[in-house]
Amino acid sequence: MISTVYGHGSQQDFGIFKQSNLAISEQMTILGDKGYQGISKLHPNSFTPIKKRAGQKLTPNQKSHSRELAKDRIKIEHAFGKLKVFRILSERYHNRRK
Repeated sequence: MISTVYGHGSQQDFGIFKQSNLAISEQMTILGDKGYQGISKLHPNSFTPIKKRAGQKLTPNQKSHSRELAKDRIKIEHAFGKLKVFRILSERYHNRRK
């Protein structure tokens, strides 16, 4: 993780990302989930899983692309899960020491 941005209340992650105007190097790779569809318009070196359209199926090539991306993203999701277990993301840190 390089930097963090947060919003107040219930907001979508991609909306917060667009409002933040973070300066991200074009050499950096962004791995997003399905909620980040359209990020390739903002950052050329970004990857998201391919969504299935209504009434259509994904091709085997599209499925394998999404699976490979999921294998890399699972590490990120596990890190988020560990932060949530310890309530690091949901509570204010007051720096109180005993």
